[in-house]
Amino acid sequence: MTKNWSVSFRYWVLSALVILFVGVLWFARELISPLIIGALIAFVLNPAIGFLTRHTKLSRSWAATIVLFTGLGGLISFSALMMPRLIREIQVLFVDLQTIFFQTQETLSQPITVLDWELNFEYLMPDITRLFSESITAIPENAFHLLEATTKNMIWGLVILATTYYLLRDWGRLRDWLFALIPEIYQPDFRLIYEEIKQIWQGYLRGNLALMLITGILFTLAWLAIGLPGALILGIITGVLTIIPDLGPAIAAVLATIVALFEGSTYLEISNFWFALLVVGIYMILINIKGIWIRPRIFARSVHMHDGIVFITIMAAVVLQGILGALVIVPVLASAGVLGRYIYRQLMGLDISLPDKLEATAKD
Repeated sequence: MTKNWSVSFRYWVLSALVILFVGVLWFARELISPLIIGALIAFVLNPAIGFLTRHTKLSRSWAATIVLFTGLGGLISFSALMMPRLIREIQVLFVDLQTIFFQTQETLSQPITVLDWELNFEYLMPDITRLFSESITAIPENAFHLLEATTKNMIWGLVILATTYYLLRDWGRLRDWLFALIPEIYQPDFRLIYEEIKQIWQGYLRGNLALMLITGILFTLAWLAIGLPGALILGIITGVLTIIPDLGPAIAAVLATIVALFEGSTYLEISNFWFALLVVGIYMILINIKGIWIRPRIFARSVHMHDGIVFITIMAAVVLQGILGALVIVPVLASAGVLGRYIYRQLMGLDISLPDKLEATAKD
């Protein structure tokens, strides 16, 4: 008959497992980002899996296969239809930026005399000819690194695709297995926490998709209406970058303003300076409509966080963890708030039950 471990030995084993787990995470830290991306995609597609399994006789495995490959087919088809137009828009935008660079270089090459002092700003701009020749010379040297990076990105893409598929197919069993690891007396509590966190992430992702679509359409129509060169690609960039609140649209606005300042309108008979001011004015109006009216309505019942906290948190995540950190920091922080409230209520002996709406969802 085996003897149960002593309390001290249990702590030793637990400490060793924690250290081993942290070591594995550190060793495989590059794998974390693709897994998170795959999990986010699976989370977005999961409602479609539930719809198919509820309204058809398909198994979850077949439903996951259909949804995943239908989504890939739709993405490829949309890209094939939009790619020629987007390529033309990008080419126009690239030519505009080249023109802006040359004009700025020419302006800075002219010395400015102030009170017998000659100020020369030419050194502020690099010689584009030199940069071009250096880039051409470096192509053979960088070919191997380019091939290596492309192969690595393809492998990460396959990892994301596989992660998405297996999470879509087996999430129910994985969730039940994780709950089974928790002592039975605490399982109801953790199921309630899981339901509340799930509602936060679902609301955040649905809200961001809706906000990106609305913002992209609004800015594309606005830029087309005033004749801004590259209106379609600039509108799409604004919509995509909206997922990074405040900072993303501001970056797109700076780019649109630069194009307006140096290129002007395609049909409005006003100077480039006033056209750039018009672009800034339209951006301020639309971004305030989005921030004051659209975004609060979309996120009112999901994250429940103050805009100031969201902004500061996202800025910190961009600096510390990059774009992926900025994408997930808000729901992660809101989820941490759920856990914090649970711990506080347990410490204070308060009721930890969910609101009626979430309670009904949990029972379903």
